[in-house]
Amino acid sequence: MAAWQERHLPTAGEPRREERQAETSSGDPALVEGALQELRKLTGLREVAELAREMAALVEVQRRRRAHGLRVEPLVFHMVFTGNPGTGKTTVARILGRLFKGLGVLPQGHLVEVERADLVGEYIGHTAQKTREQLKKAMGGILFVDEAYALARGGEKDFGKEAVDTLVKAMEDHRDQLVLILAGYRAEMEAFLRMNPGLRSRFPIQIDFPDYTTGELLEIAQQMAAERQYRLAPSVPRRLARLLEERRLVRGPTFGNAREVRNLLEAAIRRQAVRLVRQERTSREDLMLLTAEDFLEGSG
Repeated sequence: MAAWQERHLPTAGEPRREERQAETSSGDPALVEGALQELRKLTGLREVAELAREMAALVEVQRRRRAHGLRVEPLVFHMVFTGNPGTGKTTVARILGRLFKGLGVLPQGHLVEVERADLVGEYIGHTAQKTREQLKKAMGGILFVDEAYALARGGEKDFGKEAVDTLVKAMEDHRDQLVLILAGYRAEMEAFLRMNPGLRSRFPIQIDFPDYTTGELLEIAQQMAAERQYRLAPSVPRRLARLLEERRLVRGPTFGNAREVRNLLEAAIRRQAVRLVRQERTSREDLMLLTAEDFLEGSG
């Protein structure tokens, strides 16, 4: 279950931005409902879906307040996602983009995913240029900065600080055109936010994505297989659970969670293909069934 550092949604902004946001489209209810349904279906992230429902309700109530001539200030939806790899951070960000488009909060709702190398240049002035280029691509949608703590890797004299300053300025100047999400490992992101006074307060929504339990990973494996029109034999969950637990023990914080499941599943599909290609005839059931033997030790 996702743990929350902050659940409140503070508002901020000048009247001029309020007027611009007042002109925002009323949105697309079908797109909103579709995004909320996608979030509800995500394994182990029920509280993320609940927060999304709250945000959707808040935007609608703000719209009704505006219609009655009541004071409405722009909402700030910049976020920090913390957690290990494969815990659903990018997936959630992509769905939130569609949600915000449906709500009329963002005009396009697309996701642009970047990391330090996409933002930080090699000489003075280069970083601001590179960062502005990525911001331009993300305008109207979400800019997702993965391993954002790496922007503070070199200390005060590093060009990463210039990237952070450029991002912060864009957050203020284009609040009604951009949502910024910073993501990364829990401890590293906490240190990063501490090193940048005032930065934490600019991100009112901070979500921690915990590692999936083995049971949740098995549920994800079933979903991934079904999406590809495969079926797991009854003997697979026990074998797969053992493989996942072994990997979690060996890899520690670098354990890939849902990525590990995907890699194991794709390796099993390849092994199934090798097994089936030797048969002269294959039934529909043969082509769909993945057996425990397809999930070998060390595969993926």
